Amino acid sequence: MLEPIKTYNTAVEATLEVIGGKWKPLILFHLTFGKKRNGEFRSLMPAITQKVLTQQLRELERDEVVERTTYNVVPPKVEYELTEYGWSLKEILHLMCRWGGYPC
Repeated sequence: MLEPIKTYNTAVEATLEVIGGKWKPLILFHLTFGKKRNGEFRSLMPAITQKVLTQQLRELERDEVVERTTYNVVPPKVEYELTEYGWSLKEILHLMCRWGGYPC
């Protein structure tokens, strides 16, 4: 069954639907510095649980902000990177970092 098309009152509301929450902006910020593997995210964000990390990455992948690449090797290797759509968020994410008082 098709989901109904969501409507938003503002573009900010639509943006927050995709990148809002506690972890998504951090995941996206770290990806602006290049591809990351699961363990790298866990090192960069030690407070995130594996379950939440997986959920957030799946949602970002579903929304076409992040691309997942699986390599057919042993042990399995999976990398995440920003899509072209995801890269359009770089300036916003770095502005948020500077606004928070940290050099980026």
